[in-house]
Amino acid sequence: MKIKVCIGSSCHLKGSRQVVEQLQGLIAQKGLEDKIELAGTFCMNNCQNGVCVSCEDQICSVTPETVEQFFNSEVLPRL
Repeated sequence: MKIKVCIGSSCHLKGSRQVVEQLQGLIAQKGLEDKIELAGTFCMNNCQNGVCVSCEDQICSVTPETVEQFFNSEVLPRL
């Protein structure tokens, strides 16, 4: 599975770096490095809604405060 996090200027200002770091931690914590590829990308044209994260081509808006909820509800069930 590939997860892409927007690192464009708007998402960067909304916490994309923290989102990436938290996702890296959750992936490592669960031992899923061989099943999940985490990548950065630029604008997904959804700037107004927080940090854009795509998981299997579904775009979600994530904040540093909602990363774990996103991971548990959107990522883990797809594995």
